[in-house]
Amino acid sequence: MVIKPRVRGFVCVTSHPEGCAAHIQQQIDYVKSKGSISGGPKNVLVIGSSTGFGLSSRVTAAFGCGSKTVGVFYERPSDEDRLGTAGWYNTIALTEKARAEGLYARNFNGDAFSNEVKSNVIAAIKEDVGPIDLVIYSLASPRRTHPDTGAVHKSVLKPVGKSYSSRTVDTDKGIVSDVAIEPATDEEIADTAAVMGGDDWERWITALDEAGLIAEGATSVAYSYIGPEITWDIYKNGTIGLAKNHLEESCIRISSKLKEHGGGRALISVNKALVSQASSAIPVVPLYISILYKIMKAKGTHEGCIEQMQRLFAERLFNGADPQLDESGRIRIDDLEMQDDVQAEGATIWPQVTTENLAELTDIVGYREEFLKMFGFGLPGIDYEVSTEPHRPMI
Repeated sequence: MVIKPRVRGFVCVTSHPEGCAAHIQQQIDYVKSKGSISGGPKNVLVIGSSTGFGLSSRVTAAFGCGSKTVGVFYERPSDEDRLGTAGWYNTIALTEKARAEGLYARNFNGDAFSNEVKSNVIAAIKEDVGPIDLVIYSLASPRRTHPDTGAVHKSVLKPVGKSYSSRTVDTDKGIVSDVAIEPATDEEIADTAAVMGGDDWERWITALDEAGLIAEGATSVAYSYIGPEITWDIYKNGTIGLAKNHLEESCIRISSKLKEHGGGRALISVNKALVSQASSAIPVVPLYISILYKIMKAKGTHEGCIEQMQRLFAERLFNGADPQLDESGRIRIDDLEMQDDVQAEGATIWPQVTTENLAELTDIVGYREEFLKMFGFGLPGIDYEVSTEPHRPMI
């Protein structure tokens, strides 16, 4: 099968196995180029491990720290005549490359919100890994079936308390336009918190604790985003932002539990705005990211997922590093994005962007390249005209 990118809205519905493997290799090469991370974790559980920050966290743990890694994800497998998702191919490539270097890597494809998956993962960890030093919680999902009630909660991207209007861009067509969104209902606010808040993170930690699988001095990290004021109505002060507030409240309780295990800790890492399947779906954010990429690339401060996660591990979590917490107790690995000069330049460009000058004032080209790269397209050394086998079984 010759595989080409097919984009529908903010999702690419095809993915390229060799391209995904090449993308993983790029990340591995970057981590190795930065040297070993001292004092890193021995046993790592990554919940939401197949794409984005979770994937890069797993790469960094394995190839920067030499960790045993267990990944939990929910991806569509490939079969004889159907492509798997990019996350499916990413995980296969990471596992192959880890095991080739003698590194333990085990995978669980299923609903991480469910009690069944938690039980299966914990049984495997107990069997052949041992107590976990680091739990990364990087789960992003549009919905959650509650494991106790069976209720289905769906997250929404809406403002709270008032309607919202701003500018956005169709990244596929390159059209800049206005967008208006009505405020969320109370039910939608609660549902979004149920999906994107900290309840499931806390359940994972509780389950590991009850199984005796939290190592002394263990760390757990969940990821968040704040961003500039121009995005706050739809993000920080919207339904997702309120869910992140719940995540931070959960972090306090989780940290108290981990402190009982030799002074362990739970942390929130506020990461940089990057092209991802989640960010592509948020109105306004793709236009902001396109502007941000233009500015930060010009300044030489641009980072992708792997650069962010390697810096998080090496400069904030391990190597004897100071996490440099902000006034709310969060790690701010978005520090380069939020520098005053970067934000001032972005605020100047924002109102000037039109469909006609989009390519001049923003890095829309770079945005599109990063978007397709997530699905294995546009990687050097891959002949995309050559037929490839779509079916790759999980190992």
